[in-house]
Amino acid sequence: MPVFEKADFDNHEQVIFVTDKSVSLQGIIAIHSTALGPAAGGCRMHPYISADDALTDVLRLSKGMSYKNAMADLPLGGGKCVIIADPDNANKAELLRAFSKHIQLLGGRYWTAIDVGVGPADADLMAEQCDYIFARASQYEAGFNPSSFTALGGFTGISAAVSHVYKKSLSGLTVAVQGLGATGAELSNRLHEAGANLVVTDVREEAVREIVERFNAKAVAPEAIHQQDVDVFAPCAMGAILNDKTIPEIKAKVVCGLANNQLAVAHNGQQLNDMGICYVPDYVVNAGGVMGAATVIYSEPDREASIEKIHGLHNTITDILQISEKSGKPTAAVADDMARARISSVIDH
Repeated sequence: MPVFEKADFDNHEQVIFVTDKSVSLQGIIAIHSTALGPAAGGCRMHPYISADDALTDVLRLSKGMSYKNAMADLPLGGGKCVIIADPDNANKAELLRAFSKHIQLLGGRYWTAIDVGVGPADADLMAEQCDYIFARASQYEAGFNPSSFTALGGFTGISAAVSHVYKKSLSGLTVAVQGLGATGAELSNRLHEAGANLVVTDVREEAVREIVERFNAKAVAPEAIHQQDVDVFAPCAMGAILNDKTIPEIKAKVVCGLANNQLAVAHNGQQLNDMGICYVPDYVVNAGGVMGAATVIYSEPDREASIEKIHGLHNTITDILQISEKSGKPTAAVADDMARARISSVIDH
C-alpha cells in the first residue's frame, strides 16, 4: 500500500526510508509537522514483523509527537524514527551510527533521542555522527537517566486522574503497571513511595522479580495485567493495549500510563468513555520526557525548571478530564482538538 493511502498518514511533511547495506540497516524517519518548530521525537529500535508494521508505528508515533509537543507548550514540531532491528543485536552500535548520518542530512529539521530499544548511552553513539541528538547520557551526571522525566510525568498524570475520579490521593489504592523498563520501573518506585499497592508484569522475568522484591508487588502474567481488579491501570509497554478485546475486560476506573499509541483505533477512546473509564491520553501524560530533555534544542538545560514544567501537566490533564466530563466527548478527542488548535493557530498566522 502506498504511504499516502495508509490510514495513519496524516499529511506528514516527510517520510524517509533509509538503508545502509554495509550494516544491514533498514529504518524510517517520519516528520509529521514543523509548524511549531523543529520536529522532535525519539528513535525506536524494534524487530518489527514487517516494514509495513514499522511504517504504521512511525506514522502514528510522529503524529503523536506533534500533539504531545503542542500540548506540552513546547516550541517543537513532531517526528519519530524507527530502526527495524533487535536492540540486543551485536551490531547495534553500527546500526545507530549509520542511521544517525541520515538524521544529520536533515540539518536540524528533525532531532531525535531515546525511545524503546535506544537508551542514553546509545544516544551518545548517535551523536558521534550527528549534531541533532538529545537525551544523551553525557548531558547528565553519572547515574541519571532522562527517563526519570517521563516517569515523573506519568506519576503526575496518575495523581491528577486519581484526584479527579476518586477525590483522594494514591495512598492505599492499587495500580497495575504493565512494562517495567526504565520508565515503568521508576514510575513503580514513585507509586510505591506515594503509598500505592502494585500489581506488575513484564516479559522479562528478572525485571518483574526486582520490582516484586523492592516494593512487595504482586506479579501477574503479561496477558492478564489489564484484567486485574485494581483502581488504576498503567500501560507502560508497547502500544495498542487498549483495543476491542481488552477494553471490556478492564476493571480499573482510571487508565493512565506511559506507553505510546495505547488506543488501537480511534473508536476505542469512545468505548472507554462509554464504560465510565477515565482515560488520560498517552501523548499528554508521557510528555515529561521531551519536556525535560528537549530544552537543549531551543534553550539552556535547567532541570529544576523542567521538573516544574512537568508538574504543570497536572493542570493540563485536569482540564482535559473536566472538559470531557462536561461535554461527554472522549478524553482522546478533547486532547486531539486542543492539540490541533494550538498547531493551527501558528499555521493560520
